[in-house]
Amino acid sequence: MNLKDIHNVYFIGIGGIGMSALARYFAFIDKKVAGYDKTATPITDELIKKSIAVHFEDDVDLIPESFKNTNDTLVVYTPAVPSTHSQLQFFRSKGYEVKKRSEVLGIITKNTFCFAVAGTHGKTTTSCILAHLLKECNVPFTAFLGGISEDFNSNFVLEGTEYSVVEADEFDRSFLQLSPDVACITSMDADHLDIYGTSDELERSFRDFSERIKPNGILYVKNGLPMEGITYGIADGSTYRIENIEIEQGTYVFDVITPSEVLKKVRFNKPGRHNLLNGLAAFAMAVQAGCAPHRLAEALATFKGVQRRFSYQIKEKDFVFIDDYAHHPTEINAVYQAIREMHPNKSVTAVFQPHLFSRTKDFVDDFATSLSQFDIILLLEIYPAREEPIEGVDSSWLLGKIENPNKKLTSKTNLVQEIKDCKTEVLVTLGAGDIGLEVPKLKRELAYAS
Repeated sequence: MNLKDIHNVYFIGIGGIGMSALARYFAFIDKKVAGYDKTATPITDELIKKSIAVHFEDDVDLIPESFKNTNDTLVVYTPAVPSTHSQLQFFRSKGYEVKKRSEVLGIITKNTFCFAVAGTHGKTTTSCILAHLLKECNVPFTAFLGGISEDFNSNFVLEGTEYSVVEADEFDRSFLQLSPDVACITSMDADHLDIYGTSDELERSFRDFSERIKPNGILYVKNGLPMEGITYGIADGSTYRIENIEIEQGTYVFDVITPSEVLKKVRFNKPGRHNLLNGLAAFAMAVQAGCAPHRLAEALATFKGVQRRFSYQIKEKDFVFIDDYAHHPTEINAVYQAIREMHPNKSVTAVFQPHLFSRTKDFVDDFATSLSQFDIILLLEIYPAREEPIEGVDSSWLLGKIENPNKKLTSKTNLVQEIKDCKTEVLVTLGAGDIGLEVPKLKRELAYAS
């Protein structure tokens, strides 16, 4: 497929974070862009503001007429869309060029110097930090991000075309469409078992990804993972490592040891040891773009963050409200560690919306253990996303396994009052579903109350 021959690009699932980044890219290079999604969100609102036509009904008649020429229209879909989707069936039956998002991303980045960030956790934060570092070092790059970077206020960045930054998504084995020059693997915890079946099969897929790296390419691996590569870690003898961590007014201060030098008193503002590792991975990758280590150290200190990744919504002396995308037990544990490190001896209430019936079923005991650490747990119903319900798998089942007695099943309608009744000092909202849409309302109501 030659993108020069494509004039129209139609997206099925255009409101997805990865899909919308591609939509922005094609609009930027003057392709005509339109698409469908099942729900209006702030992301689709932004696309519409950019004159991208978006509709919310699965109706073939709503496809713009100008997109009904099979010769110059590319159709991009997300694997979350079911094969029964009528628009997807229409395009396939008429002989359109129909490709998954990951295939298109592979085509776009193939002829660039590609940085790819893989891992079951940390992809979005690491790739956003990397984009920020490259920008600060004046590297010409394009970035397709899996979250809204607070430094760019976007999930798509175009600062040039020589380099590219992408998230290498393991879902549906999407990352096997990429051919990176430099890659990192942040983690390989069991997840997406509805796709892989076993954790061994998931690990095998990561190994397959590592073999996609171009000849003479480089793989960075978090120390402790069963993969061959240049290691990074915290005080563990890794090739790139962080030592002598201190905390000064909520900011990490530490030394970075590289193969060639030691950088003293580096600062980083995002809480959590997991975020320190994400920053270190991005630092190590950016070195391969010719960035000077001392300049990268300065740039780490100015990274603002990613929306819904340990994002402070309210930060007062007597009340703190944090929002995070965590939707896996390992991620919840990382958030808990960060809260306890930055806000010791405070009472903490967690509001959690489970994401996917299958994930809840696969990890219910681990979810129960991770959530039990918080002082109070408010549990919302499972967000189904692409899935149909599984008999016996619901939030009441998960609630029953949480050993902490300070727990309650609640609804979004009652959430504000439930939180107020807790009289908590630290509130954290967790989940990858639509709980993020509740955050602005919670922020307004709780800021007023505090």
